Amino acid sequence: MNCEVCQLKELEVEHFEIREVLRCILHTIVFHRALGLVRPKVIDLELFDITYVQCGDGELEKKIDEKIEQFISWVEKHPNKKSQVCISFYEVKNKHPSWFTNKTERLYWEQWYINLNVSQQQKVHSGKSHPSKIVVDPGDSLEERSARRAALETSLREVLFQIIKFVNEKKDHVPPISDGVVYFPYEVTIPSSSDSAFGMDMIKRMLQTGGHPTMLS
Repeated sequence: MNCEVCQLKELEVEHFEIREVLRCILHTIVFHRALGLVRPKVIDLELFDITYVQCGDGELEKKIDEKIEQFISWVEKHPNKKSQVCISFYEVKNKHPSWFTNKTERLYWEQWYINLNVSQQQKVHSGKSHPSKIVVDPGDSLEERSARRAALETSLREVLFQIIKFVNEKKDHVPPISDGVVYFPYEVTIPSSSDSAFGMDMIKRMLQTGGHPTMLS
């Protein structure tokens, strides 16, 4: 099966911006891959003058938020490292049965890589339901911070347009739609807890499994 890959533009973010940026991007991708009836939920970002749409599914929001919190924890343990979050869409197929196995396998048909470069700031306290408290670096002037925020907002808009362009142009690889299915099966992968780079960790898994890695669901 042909697996289309989209590498999204790298974003320079600060710690307190991670949550909003990832929510915006992940929900935008899932919304554009929704199949059935959804209840669109319009979200205005608090940190940026940007509006995006969620599917209005509480379980979906919970799953995405859990992955974002795991990623934030990883960032705190691995400062000053570029990182990726990957969302993959797949089909579930039955493997050829044998005398020792009769399992299913995931056939990945689309993967999105969200590339973040998180600048290390002072320690911030965050909760799962509340944005992180903003810690201003005394070395930055108000003009510098405003310029940086404006640049990130522009880049985030470019990422959203990149998603829409990809979805509109890449259609041939999308599997047939099953009756009653609202979402294609998907999973969100974050860097491992080890110090190895995310890309190398993914390659190791592929070598071990002989194919696409078994990702976190």
